[in-house]
Amino acid sequence: MSQSGKTAAARPGMTGATRRKDRKVTPAAAPARTALTGILLAVGGTICFSVNDMAVTLLSGGYALHQVILIRTLIAGTVLACVIAVSGTGLAQLRTRRWRAHLFRVCLIMVSNVTFFLGLAALPLAEGIALSFVAPLVITVMSVVFLGEQVGPRRWAAVAVGLVGVLVMLRPGAGVIQPAALLILFAACLYAGGHMMTRQMRDTESAMALNYFVLVGFLVICCLVGLVAGNGRFEADAPPILAFLFRPWVWPATADLPVFLALGLSIGVGGLMIAQAYRLCEAALVAPFEYVAMPMAIFWGLLVFGQWPDRTAWFGIALIVGAGLYALWRETVRQRTKDAGAGSGL
Repeated sequence: MSQSGKTAAARPGMTGATRRKDRKVTPAAAPARTALTGILLAVGGTICFSVNDMAVTLLSGGYALHQVILIRTLIAGTVLACVIAVSGTGLAQLRTRRWRAHLFRVCLIMVSNVTFFLGLAALPLAEGIALSFVAPLVITVMSVVFLGEQVGPRRWAAVAVGLVGVLVMLRPGAGVIQPAALLILFAACLYAGGHMMTRQMRDTESAMALNYFVLVGFLVICCLVGLVAGNGRFEADAPPILAFLFRPWVWPATADLPVFLALGLSIGVGGLMIAQAYRLCEAALVAPFEYVAMPMAIFWGLLVFGQWPDRTAWFGIALIVGAGLYALWRETVRQRTKDAGAGSGL
């Protein structure tokens, strides 16, 4: 008889339902269930973020970017406030002594958002999202420069392939390189910096605090920009690519209110889902599932904007996404080897 059979025989009073409950909480099943939960949260959060990208692009024709982000922040902040109100820890989860780190992280994410959406408004949705996926490759480079990590030839090869994909997407032989594409690449670098900050802060800061202080930063900065440029006085002198940023504020049209609502809910719910996914699971397990954003971008581009990537775009997308996924896989292998060595005392 197996050990589990002996245990069940020694407890004859157990009902079938009790034994089923015992099987649900076995130590072997718990990690697998946690991993599945983290993966589902990552996929759900990424889908929410894809709605955010689509909605901002859809609204980019008639509203100032800082107005869109402000309304999004107010709705998302309301979602977070409701979650804080019903949670057991309440405002205690927002306590921090690392306000300088939060401030720096907020600045990185804020500028990253602004440059990303400025670029996304001028590019096909799928191509813009594909360019943003150079972030894992940038993180690889930053880990060497700022954290002193060792990167092997295979991961450097992934970085090189990703850069080739970027060149394909930029299409330098077709004329002048689009400034919008450069803005998205710049945004990806800032996003990678924000991710490095999250790595350094996750041991002391809650997922709620990491999301909440970003929203507070967005609220403050958008209000300040609105006071300075909300009347549209800088729009006439701004380059065409910055027109989205300096348009005058207008009262939202009734037909656009559902889009604003979807925008705010997607970033509020999606942010919590992604943060919780990274709290439950290792980053190397969760991160590859964020690439669900690529087929979602193609889906929204076709459904909402009637856009379909051409052959050149598909080739660049394949190189960038493939290189990013390979870099994440190599990071998983490296971390497991490191953990195994630490566990054996090597």
